[in-house]
Amino acid sequence: MADVTVGADCHFEGTRLKGKVQVVTSFPDIKVKIVDSFPDLKVKLVESFPDDCGEWQMVDSFPDFTIQYVESFPDIEIEMVTSFPGVP
Repeated sequence: MADVTVGADCHFEGTRLKGKVQVVTSFPDIKVKIVDSFPDLKVKLVESFPDDCGEWQMVDSFPDFTIQYVESFPDIEIEMVTSFPGVP
């Protein structure tokens, strides 16, 4: 797991982990690694109303925060789920 984990309040270093998310290739707010088990956060992709912890709506502009997918040295590890997103 990453050194700094997601708080029970669904924040990582001051960033709320719900809302509109844009994938970038450099200078992200958060570096994430997708894992199959023991994630810091379970993420469900939604088409609209990403109002709950772990619900992300992927956008191309005006994100709430940005992420970069990495294979090593992530800030947090996420698991993609179809139900029950949030902090495990």
